[in-house]
Amino acid sequence: MANRLSDLFSNSRLVIGLLANLLSSICIVFINKWIYVHYGFPNMTLTLIHFVVTWLGLWLCQKMDIFAPKSLQPTKIIWLALSFCGFVAFTNLSLQNNTIGTYQLAKVMTTPVIIVIQTMYYKKTFSTKIKLTLVPITLGVILNSYYDVRFNLLGVVFATLGVFVTSLYQVWVGVKQHELQVNSMQLLYYQAPMSSAFLLSLVPFFEPLSGEGGIFGPWSFPALAMVMLSGLIAFLVNLSIYWIIGNTSAVTYNMFGHFKFCITLLGGYVLFQDPLSLNQGLGILCTLAGILSYTHFKLAEQEEGKSKLVQRP
Repeated sequence: MANRLSDLFSNSRLVIGLLANLLSSICIVFINKWIYVHYGFPNMTLTLIHFVVTWLGLWLCQKMDIFAPKSLQPTKIIWLALSFCGFVAFTNLSLQNNTIGTYQLAKVMTTPVIIVIQTMYYKKTFSTKIKLTLVPITLGVILNSYYDVRFNLLGVVFATLGVFVTSLYQVWVGVKQHELQVNSMQLLYYQAPMSSAFLLSLVPFFEPLSGEGGIFGPWSFPALAMVMLSGLIAFLVNLSIYWIIGNTSAVTYNMFGHFKFCITLLGGYVLFQDPLSLNQGLGILCTLAGILSYTHFKLAEQEEGKSKLVQRP
C-alpha cells in the first residue's frame, strides 16, 4: 500500500511538472505578444524584468535548498551573459515583429545552426541521417516565411539574429557546464544578474526612461500586472525545464516539446487571428516532419551508444 501511494505521489508530481511547463511555455509566448500588441511595452525593459525576476526566483530556490550555488569567476561567464542578453532580447523582438507562426518556426532553425557551429568550430561529427533531417526543417521554415502575408524585413532580421545568438548561447552553455562542472541552475544563478547589469546599462540608449513608452511612463495597472506576470512565468519556464530534464527521459522531454510547438502555433492563429495560407500549412507540416525525424534518429543513436557501452567488458 505504501509503495502504491509513493508511486501515485511520484506520478502526480511528474504530471504537475509537465503541466506547469506546458502552461508556462505556451503562456509566456501569448502574454508577451499581448503586451507588445495591446500595451506597446518596451522590449529591452521587459527582457530586463525577466532577468531580474529569474535571479530573485533562483535566489529563493537556493535559500530553500533546491540547489547549491557554486562560486564562479565573472570573467569565465562574461560572454555567456552577453549572449544570454542577445538571445532573449532578439527572440522577444522577433515575437514583437512577426506572427506567432513565423516566430515559432524561426526558432526551429536553432537546431541546424547549432549543428553547423559544432561541426565547424568544435569538430563534432553528425551522421548523414541527422544532416538530412535539416533539409525539411529548413525548407518548411522558408516556405512558411515566404508565404506569410504579414512578412516584414525587420522581423526576419530579428528572427535571424535571434536564431544565431540563441544557437551560440546553447552551445556555450553546454561548454561552460562541462568546463566549470556546474548544472544549469547554478550557471543561471550567476549569469542572470550579470546579464541584468549589461542590459540595464543599455536600456537608456535604446528606450525612453520616462514619458510615453518609457519604463517610468504612465502605464496602466493592467499593463504593469501583465508585465510582472510575464516575469513570473518566464522564471517558471526556466525552473520547470530544469525539473523535467532531471526527472524524465529524453523521449518524454522531446515529445512534450513537439506537443507545445503545435499548441503554440494553433493558439497564435486562434488568439491573434494570424492568417494561414495552404502553403504556410505545408511549410509547418514539412518542418514538423523534419523535427520528428531528427528526434527519432537522435534518440536512436543515443540508445545505440548506451547499448555499446553496456556490452563492453
